Amino acid sequence: MQKRFLQKDGSCNVYFKHIFGEWESYVADIFTTLVDIKWRHMFVIFSLSYILSWLFFGLVFWLIAFQHGDLSQDEEITPCVGSVHSFTGAFLFSLETQTTIGYGSRCVTEECSAAILTVILQSVLGCIIDTFIIGAALAKMATARKRAQTIRFSYYATVGLRDGKLCLMWRVGDFRPNHMVEGTVRAQLLRYVKDRVGRMVLEYKDLKLLNDQIIVATPVTIVHEINQDSPLYDLDRKTLAKDNFEILVTFVYTGDSTGTSHQSRSSYVPREILWGHRFNDVLQMKKKYYKVNCLQFEETTEVYAPYCSAKHLDRKQQEYTAFEKTPDEEPGTSSSSSSSSSSTSGIRVRSFSADALITNSEVSEGSVKVSNQINTMDLPYESTLVTLSRISMESQI
Repeated sequence: MQKRFLQKDGSCNVYFKHIFGEWESYVADIFTTLVDIKWRHMFVIFSLSYILSWLFFGLVFWLIAFQHGDLSQDEEITPCVGSVHSFTGAFLFSLETQTTIGYGSRCVTEECSAAILTVILQSVLGCIIDTFIIGAALAKMATARKRAQTIRFSYYATVGLRDGKLCLMWRVGDFRPNHMVEGTVRAQLLRYVKDRVGRMVLEYKDLKLLNDQIIVATPVTIVHEINQDSPLYDLDRKTLAKDNFEILVTFVYTGDSTGTSHQSRSSYVPREILWGHRFNDVLQMKKKYYKVNCLQFEETTEVYAPYCSAKHLDRKQQEYTAFEKTPDEEPGTSSSSSSSSSSTSGIRVRSFSADALITNSEVSEGSVKVSNQINTMDLPYESTLVTLSRISMESQI
């Protein structure tokens, strides 16, 4: 069974191993690395960057004091850094210098140029650390992934009739009071196929959507018409359930609050596509406003839909259209033949409504058989024609 390529939460089920120059690429783009890492790792790096810099420069100040003889506490010697007589004092002076606390008891003097140069270097390095760490933390808090979590896709997709055509449908909604400015929906069908050499490769096919440009002020049902250009054109209900593919859906939009671009993703596998279902209505019109019932976002209702493929359905419609255009019978035929022809034509018209929606393998148990008195050989496509009673047809339609 094919593994999911894209999880329901939008994360890719892809893992890289033995990457050449992995650490070099992370270090070369250190800011993006800090933004992408997890918060616990970010906190550790945030703390260590300051603590290690304080320790390093504290060690430098201690070495300067040790070389100059400040640790002996001789009053005749002017120290490089005042009140620094141990490593603890040097560490505290380093911390006060980089954080600009300045308690006043410890300060650098004019005695040692090395100490003055170290203070300058530590101040510059402290500004660089603040820029990277604080900037990365703010960028991470404002990352698009958190906004993308408020965009929700329906767990199931449905296949049903829409304006007489089989369509694949799913829902997307934004459940925040401040909605996005605009958005674009895209869908692709992912399938494993064998190339000429026999290797398995990933094949992507775009699904044309009827409403790809949307504003999600209310939940929207995205519709893909299964026509001749669709990769689902040859699939009926049983074939689709047994097939091995994945439909990747993405929604790229611009946030209203920040004006930044975001992307939300999800996917549907055959077991998550409900054939013969439609989504319940979520929008209700009140006197002064529109009400959205979020409890109905995932709910579907089972409705009648043909089990045949869209290709088979189109072929039957073409046959019926061609049959309607056939010329009337030539004059001179008997009245009994005319009455028989008219009755047969009535059966043809009524029967096609069922035949266009049901294949010969889906005959319901309550279907009424045609009387033997009717000459069924007059029907042009007898092998696939299914005749239903008037009551059964109305319930099916």
